[in-house]
Amino acid sequence: MFMNVVPVFAQNQSRNQFEVMVYLSPDKWHNVTEPTAILEFQKLANKHAFGLTVTQVVSNFNDENLDKYDVLVFLHSTTRDLSEEQLESFKRFIRDGGGFVGIHATSACGEEGEWFRKLVGRTFTDHPEEQTGVMQVTDKNHPSTMHLADRWIWTDEWYSFTEALTENQKVLITVDESTYDPDRTWEDKDRHTGMGDFHPIAWYQDYDGGRSFYTALGHLSELYKDPLFLDHIYGGIYWAATGLGLYE
Repeated sequence: MFMNVVPVFAQNQSRNQFEVMVYLSPDKWHNVTEPTAILEFQKLANKHAFGLTVTQVVSNFNDENLDKYDVLVFLHSTTRDLSEEQLESFKRFIRDGGGFVGIHATSACGEEGEWFRKLVGRTFTDHPEEQTGVMQVTDKNHPSTMHLADRWIWTDEWYSFTEALTENQKVLITVDESTYDPDRTWEDKDRHTGMGDFHPIAWYQDYDGGRSFYTALGHLSELYKDPLFLDHIYGGIYWAATGLGLYE
């Protein structure tokens, strides 16, 4: 698996407009997506002129190293493997104005501390089997959504969540539960994963001095080859890294 990946375009580092660290903490449900995702992230970095480091080494969460980066991307990752000292370095990074991007399983953080749960914004509760559904883009003023149509058909693992854990959270995308079956859950007839009329999928917020963006999309490997999805992720990275691109 990946430990540290040096960008294939290292000779062009002078072009980098900002620096990104992608953190992986592999699990048995999402390992399969990571090789595809990282290859596509490298292409994004080359296309958009940002520096990219990929790591699963928790010792990289220290003040000196994190000072090199503008945004940390947690790909299916949480803080479960960080020591208290490493978590404190992460907190200082955010409090000093750093950016955070969480993708898909990062919200499966119900056992993490309150600070990280609030940084993500909501906590995963359940999901049905992978299905096709229709999303509604509710806010097109953010760089992660301005390229999308008002409605977006998509196949994924539709996460459900707790209520918002922070007050200033701004929802970007919701999913219409009438377009898929929230009760299609591996023949468990007593299991219901729906949230009702308001089912958020992506959101952003200012939090504890920094910027946080989260998208629930991204369970399947092939999704990371989709240009619309990659632009969605890059828009979140760009905003989290710079604070730019909002039209409010």
